[in-house]
Amino acid sequence: PDTNLDQEPDAEKLPEGKADETAEEGAVEAESNEETSPGDVPEEVPEEEEEEDLETTVADLNDKLLRALAETENIRRRAVRDKEDASKYAISNFARDMLALSDSLHRAMDSVDPETRQKDAAVEQIMVGLEMTAREVNNAFERYGIKVIEAMGEKFDHNLHEALFEMDDASKPPGTVVQVVETGYVLKDRLLRPAKVGVSKGGAKETAANAEEPETVASKEGQTAYEDKGEEPGTQLDEEL
Repeated sequence: PDTNLDQEPDAEKLPEGKADETAEEGAVEAESNEETSPGDVPEEVPEEEEEEDLETTVADLNDKLLRALAETENIRRRAVRDKEDASKYAISNFARDMLALSDSLHRAMDSVDPETRQKDAAVEQIMVGLEMTAREVNNAFERYGIKVIEAMGEKFDHNLHEALFEMDDASKPPGTVVQVVETGYVLKDRLLRPAKVGVSKGGAKETAANAEEPETVASKEGQTAYEDKGEEPGTQLDEEL
């Protein structure tokens, strides 16, 4: 009787529910055996490779951080520069309108000849008032950094001048401003209005370009003397030796 108890029950003789449970337990046990098999255990990553990966990640993050900080600093400097420019050149449009007023004052003063001023006292008083007004306008320009471009007799500069025509003037080198049609102005270091000028077409050339150095002239004279004698420089010295 004891021998029969030790034997495993036959699946065919067990009830249907018991047989299913026994089959499921066997499948679970087989899966657990497969999972714990030595061939399926994942290999561990070496510590050196893991450290290299971490160092690479840290270097990339540091580079991104430095770039972000540099970009932030550039934006800050640009904002400061824009603010300074806005404060320095905020009156640009108003200054251009004031230039028209200054031009009108100077045209009014230039339209009266000195003889008329001397003959008519009323005209003289008007001219004195215009001159005083023009001086006040010029003083206001200086206070706000508006300066006149001195163009007469200067070399033509396309950054400051606007050429309207060319003139034949033998007393001036080419490209020299010989007439100012309209005065130019700058606001601090920025061009407010270019000076409209006439430029010389040609004339006197720089003497330095055509002048010969004394040493060059002397060498040419010495060479000519040797040629007249029919001898080469150094021939006489060779014969004596």
